[in-house]
Amino acid sequence: MLYPELFKQLESVRWDMDKDIPWDQFDASQLSDEQAQTIKMNAITEWAALPATEMFLRDNRDDSDFSAFMSIWFFEEQKHSLVLMEYLRRFRPELVPTEEELHEIRFDFDPAPALETLMLHFCGEIRLNHWYRRAAEWHTEPVIKQIYTTLSQDEARHGGAYLRYMKRAIGKFGNEARAAFAKVGVLMASARRTAQALHPTNLHVNKNLFPRDTIQSRLPNPEWLEHWLDKQIAFDAAWETKVVDRILHNMSLLMDRSFKSVQELNRFRKEISAPLAGGSPAA
Repeated sequence: MLYPELFKQLESVRWDMDKDIPWDQFDASQLSDEQAQTIKMNAITEWAALPATEMFLRDNRDDSDFSAFMSIWFFEEQKHSLVLMEYLRRFRPELVPTEEELHEIRFDFDPAPALETLMLHFCGEIRLNHWYRRAAEWHTEPVIKQIYTTLSQDEARHGGAYLRYMKRAIGKFGNEARAAFAKVGVLMASARRTAQALHPTNLHVNKNLFPRDTIQSRLPNPEWLEHWLDKQIAFDAAWETKVVDRILHNMSLLMDRSFKSVQELNRFRKEISAPLAGGSPAA
């Protein structure tokens, strides 16, 4: 089981909200209303760990090891929401999300293949790590800069934990797992070709609620994410390339095969998927 070891590793680097956040360094002159509004949206988005955990537990009932790991992931992700709300409570109390705003993003996700969902969230952690690194650079107020840096480091560690479970899945399921990971990897590394940001909180997950079946669509400002990325933190092509490179690097390690481009990963996906579908690699 991976859970006992991961618990020790993540416990050893867990930060304390009171001791490790430099609240006394707050500089009111460096926090604009525009920036404070983005913190509120991020706080609500991080609350989505609640419905995501409910999904993971439902779809992984046969995997007690991974389900136990959810106790760590859920705790740390909810703390992300909590520290952002604490920041607002201290310095912009009128912007603290209401319980109704938080509850609005708690809805059922349709069942999905567990392996593909695992890869989706692995890529989501990589992307969020880079979004928060960029947010830390964009913000000017010292305390929120430190908070976003802290959150980005958590997301990187979570990605590493997911990667451990992906390696275990390949050992258990072989090419079935490789095909699932490659399929989602191609999707999540192809953000340049899509109009929307490719992150789990921005994907449709409940057909009966469409089109209000993404986390972002249920925020007080559904258009916030694209504006934050494009106009505020300026998550441009150079930053997107960093995300793609990290996905390809980890896929190379996972598959023991070098992928220099999304096209190479897609060719591997076709190669590995054809026999599973009853065809041949040539077909």
